[in-house]
Amino acid sequence: MPTEFIQQNIWYIVIAAVSGFMLVWPGFRQAGKPLSPALATQFINHHEDARVIDVREAHEYNAAHLPGARNIPLKELKARAEELADQKEKPLLLVCASGVRAGQACVFLQKLGFSNLSKLDGGLDAWQRAGLPVKRESK
Repeated sequence: MPTEFIQQNIWYIVIAAVSGFMLVWPGFRQAGKPLSPALATQFINHHEDARVIDVREAHEYNAAHLPGARNIPLKELKARAEELADQKEKPLLLVCASGVRAGQACVFLQKLGFSNLSKLDGGLDAWQRAGLPVKRESK
């Protein structure tokens, strides 16, 4: 009996499966291109209009951050997204400590229409392990 139902309704089952897959597909796409520290350096140097956005908390940012980075903590990103409105088509590199929050920021900004997003793979930790320069804010 169940196999008879499947045989009689195979096209409905296929359509339902494809529709379901299409609904969840955007969640599987990874927002933001992951860049190693070396590639991130090239990205920054070759895109004069590129911006680096550090999504860590202010105290983390003050301890050490990429030179030229702007701090917009992830928890404030929704409220402050309009500050980046002129960057929707321009290259943005998102940075956090390990890459997790930067990935979340990429997903959020992609939903707002930002189209040229990258994230520092491994975050500031990987940047520092590569021996690249950081800036520290004095108190």
